[in-house]
Amino acid sequence: MTIRAEEVSLGASATGRGGARAEWYDLPAVDIDPDIRRAEMPPSALYTDPAWYARMRERIFARTWHMFPAHLEPLEPGALQPWNLLPGCLDEPLLLTRDDAGPHLISNVCTHRGAILVERPGQAQGLRCGYHGRRFALDGRFGSAPSFAEAEGFPRPCDDLARVPLDRWERFWFASLDPAHRFDDLVAPVRERLAHLPWDRLVLAPDRCRDYHVAASWALYCDNYLEGLHIPFVHPGLDPVLDREGYQTQLLPLGVLQLGVAASDEQPCLSAPPDHPDHGRPIAAYYYWLYPCTMLNVYPWGLSINVVIPLGPERTRVVFLGYTWDPAAAEAGAGADLDHVEHEDERILQSVARGARARLLPRGRYSPSHEQGVHHFHRLLARSLNDEG
Repeated sequence: MTIRAEEVSLGASATGRGGARAEWYDLPAVDIDPDIRRAEMPPSALYTDPAWYARMRERIFARTWHMFPAHLEPLEPGALQPWNLLPGCLDEPLLLTRDDAGPHLISNVCTHRGAILVERPGQAQGLRCGYHGRRFALDGRFGSAPSFAEAEGFPRPCDDLARVPLDRWERFWFASLDPAHRFDDLVAPVRERLAHLPWDRLVLAPDRCRDYHVAASWALYCDNYLEGLHIPFVHPGLDPVLDREGYQTQLLPLGVLQLGVAASDEQPCLSAPPDHPDHGRPIAAYYYWLYPCTMLNVYPWGLSINVVIPLGPERTRVVFLGYTWDPAAAEAGAGADLDHVEHEDERILQSVARGARARLLPRGRYSPSHEQGVHHFHRLLARSLNDEG
């Protein structure tokens, strides 16, 4: 069934901690035709309606992989690092620990009455709740609880702290509360294509790390990232350094790769070995989007990461993390002046966000030659939103 924008309830309230309970599970299915030549884009309510946002929170963000922020590096044994997963969206209190067996990511909520166990980074040989004294090992296993000797059937497996799936690509850690797919299915295409690059030489560049706040849906931000059609119109400085004819979009099982080819041999380029599919091509940038909201931008000078964090139906925080292996190459080419490019994107996104609320807006169509990535994102989005599992 194809859903028209006018068929979607615009008055439902969002599900939130302490707020009204939305009937988001009664929303209609989202249908995106698999043939891009016939397909219509999702109804605009997906970008504006709190009920749809609540559905995304449960069916997308709670079931996909999200990258740790830069400051959560591998810990020393006994170290404790509290972290909220997707603050402002999931707000799930987690705790990164390390013991002799390695790192662990566990719930930071005591299984007795729900008190937060660790409020700030520290060092300890175990965990003790400051409310009623319940103890846990650094891997989350229940240890002891004062005054529970007469409790029957105690402790139970659920009295351990929940362990959260944790994995990594290169030096970057990812977590998921309840992953709907394997981590390797997400990152294998990146790992294989970019294995030749000097990842061991990456150094965090604090001057390339900053936050941006965008008055638009996280999904609009992804839409914009996933097509190069807007570049000549929105990015007059970026357009001349990219070859429009050579720009390619390649669909991955859980992501999209956009290949930015340099318009001139005089600008910095990434080189590839003889047995690589990009050997001999002047690659200005690899733009990887990993479902749902991680972006890896690989330039001759290093890596820029966009961690997209939804804050509401029409509010998004984007965390930029910059790592360099050749800072001298950052002065020219597609990876130069990323801050300016980001502000250009923000301006157009805020315009689109206002337009998405228009009553007269129809469901748009896709450009078959330039918006394959957007169409693929919307297909993945629909699959997650429609999933009852």
